[in-house]
Amino acid sequence: MTSFLIENATGIFTGLPGAAMRSSGSIRVRDGVIAAIGALPLEPNERRLDARGCVIYPGLISTHHHLFQSVLKGVRAGINLPLAGWLRSVPYTYWSKLDEEALAVAARIALSELLLSGTTTAADHHYLFSDTFRFDPAQVIFEVARSLGLRLVFCRGGATVGRHFDTDEFPPMPTESLEHMLKSVEACAQRFHHTSPGSLTQVALAPTTPTWSLDPGELKEVIAAARRMKLRLHSHLSESTDYVDFCLSVHGKRPVEWLADHDWLGPDVWFAHLVHLDPNEVRILASTGTGMAHCPQSNCRLGSGVSPADAMARLGGAVSLGVDGAASNESADMISEMHSCWHTHRAVKGADAVTAEDVVHWATAGGARVLGLPQIGTLAPGQQADIAIFDLDQPRHFGMHDPLIAPVTCAGSAQLRYLLVGGRIVVENGAIPGLDIQKLRSDASRVVARLAA
Repeated sequence: MTSFLIENATGIFTGLPGAAMRSSGSIRVRDGVIAAIGALPLEPNERRLDARGCVIYPGLISTHHHLFQSVLKGVRAGINLPLAGWLRSVPYTYWSKLDEEALAVAARIALSELLLSGTTTAADHHYLFSDTFRFDPAQVIFEVARSLGLRLVFCRGGATVGRHFDTDEFPPMPTESLEHMLKSVEACAQRFHHTSPGSLTQVALAPTTPTWSLDPGELKEVIAAARRMKLRLHSHLSESTDYVDFCLSVHGKRPVEWLADHDWLGPDVWFAHLVHLDPNEVRILASTGTGMAHCPQSNCRLGSGVSPADAMARLGGAVSLGVDGAASNESADMISEMHSCWHTHRAVKGADAVTAEDVVHWATAGGARVLGLPQIGTLAPGQQADIAIFDLDQPRHFGMHDPLIAPVTCAGSAQLRYLLVGGRIVVENGAIPGLDIQKLRSDASRVVARLAA
């Protein structure tokens, strides 16, 4: 790699908390790593990246996604239903129709959408593993991520127990034995889990839910296996009141308290959603360092509620942002997610509940903490050069007194002048080099037509 200097930016958000969030000057990148920030002269043979009229953020980090759902946007049967009905009408109805091409197209749509919003790292919670498949979902998704150049944490999901609804009109979601699940996760990790600072691929163990996807007697074995393999653990939790009601009626405890009894808490564990928590559960999560992937747009879209992410953050908890699947969040990009997060908390809890700086911190340093990737998420010497350079040359940004917060507060479609992953340019002037957008659109239309038929 060559050395280059990012110059003339209007300002820099570092991802760090408090006053350290705001910085200025140039950023020198050398061999994929940030070498210096400040008043820096151009060195001989150093490339210049002009960021005039732009603001600079750390590359954004989405800690919870379902890439396969990007060919299931706006399914009419589920568009106005809450979580349980939506699950029946969308993923449970369509999962068996998703072949290798559909998965690859969905992953390319989703990851392209993330890249074009300034996202450099994504965690994909993939829970569709069936013995009817003639392809390896992990291989398909990692290959798409590799071709686009972003960092991917593949959360290998699945279930040993099927969840039952009030109808049998659709194929049951696939299940597998716990032994098979754990062996498959270990094999996946041996191929794709790399922990060097510049690694673009990691793996986590991610049963779909602890409440309905595993037998309670398997919980301690699952967390012990994750820690033996030195993998993080991820799952859904407390997304709707159904989780709480189920745990109280069956186990006599709220979900977080119940999982504490099974060792499913700690800084190597993170849960998606966590909408329905009581104050004691928030304290437990914060004190144990257990992470939250806050997904405000999906939670709003499904009518699930608003997570106490702000309360958890005030206690020093590990809070991050995730876009969730595009089947329950048809604008699954991080700019929309940040804007919605900023608005939603303030609408419900007051104008001072969450600041734009809070949201950026959750989407950057918070994501790095939750995923256990300290080499990204902040802009500082020694960090990987995952850098988003947002161009503010659109009318929506004109007249801003504080341009640094514009990507969050003004919303709309992000315009990236550059997006870097480990010092490599993966978006330039709003385009992904090598990506044929018209072909992707045609592929998506063909897949959707086949699924609808």
